Amino acid sequence: MSKEFDWFLFLLTIILAVCGIIFIYSATRSLNTNSNVIVQSGAAFLGIGAVVAINFFDYEQFKNLVKPIYIFSAAILILVLLFGTSGDWGARSWIRFGSIGVQPAELAKICFILTFSYHLEKVKEKINRPLILLGLILHISVPVGLILMQPDMGSAMVFMFMFACMIFMAGLSYKYIIPILGAGVLSTPLIYKYVLSEYQQKRIQVFLNPDLDPLNRGYNVIQSKIAVGSGQLWGKGYLEGTQNQMGYLPTKSTDFIFSVISEEFGFIGSMIIVIMLFALIWHCFKIAKKADNAYGKYICTGVASMFLFHVFENVGMCIGLMPVTGIPLPFMSYGGTSLLTNMLAVGLVMSVAYHNRPRDTIEVY
Repeated sequence: MSKEFDWFLFLLTIILAVCGIIFIYSATRSLNTNSNVIVQSGAAFLGIGAVVAINFFDYEQFKNLVKPIYIFSAAILILVLLFGTSGDWGARSWIRFGSIGVQPAELAKICFILTFSYHLEKVKEKINRPLILLGLILHISVPVGLILMQPDMGSAMVFMFMFACMIFMAGLSYKYIIPILGAGVLSTPLIYKYVLSEYQQKRIQVFLNPDLDPLNRGYNVIQSKIAVGSGQLWGKGYLEGTQNQMGYLPTKSTDFIFSVISEEFGFIGSMIIVIMLFALIWHCFKIAKKADNAYGKYICTGVASMFLFHVFENVGMCIGLMPVTGIPLPFMSYGGTSLLTNMLAVGLVMSVAYHNRPRDTIEVY
């Protein structure tokens, strides 16, 4: 067995986590407390330990725990519906233990990647059979349905994007892909008119034109775009962002952390962060391609697609190109559960790389 520690992915993860702590300090400096920085630093420390531990743990052993993992995922999503508290966007998505909050939907992403990857491996030769495809849809319906009941549309979209990428990697036929995409596009006006509530319709209208409600629903995006634009090429300097430090920028340590980065470090600084994030995503896909079995390939694909959606959605909503959904920027946004989830995901990818065996040239997946 060829075992190799992936130093590139490990060090890149640490650099991103440290950058996130630095930006969170700037975003919360006006609060006169370092509690967010302390929590994020503690989560980063635990996460680094988790990355190393999972790297040396053979990821294929998770196959023996698929059923308990799936049950655990459903259980924590049910618990948050029964005992959860609301977050910044009104969804009942947090379970709190005193001052400590846990977001089960984040942990459920890792559970889904592990269980769905195993499901795909078992049916990869028959994935284009209607009943098999229905079984895969039922697999994702449980976590997505429970998350939509919170309601947390942003997290549900992450799951659906991971699902789409993973079944595409598994060889789903275009005879399904093209009709599904076509039906989705054609049904959009009907969904908007007959399915979405008036509140949800209003949010879409404000996304398309924030000036319709500049002091309420459109306020966040307007202030975010001002912050991003005012940073110009090189930024105003660390701790010198006026939108940030003077409190005009909302939820600046979480959902709009990219706006803080752009204002204080400008286009150059923000692009360096984006490039590092895409380097991590690219490396995950690279490891997926080299994986010596289908289970490892699907795990890496799931992790990469999770990061990819988060980056596109968060950066997009900060510059007004995507609707505001409360999706955090990986490693940058404040949130211990989110950071630990990201670290666990990286650990899984590193485990796939570490336990990879030289591939036989005639081996087919």
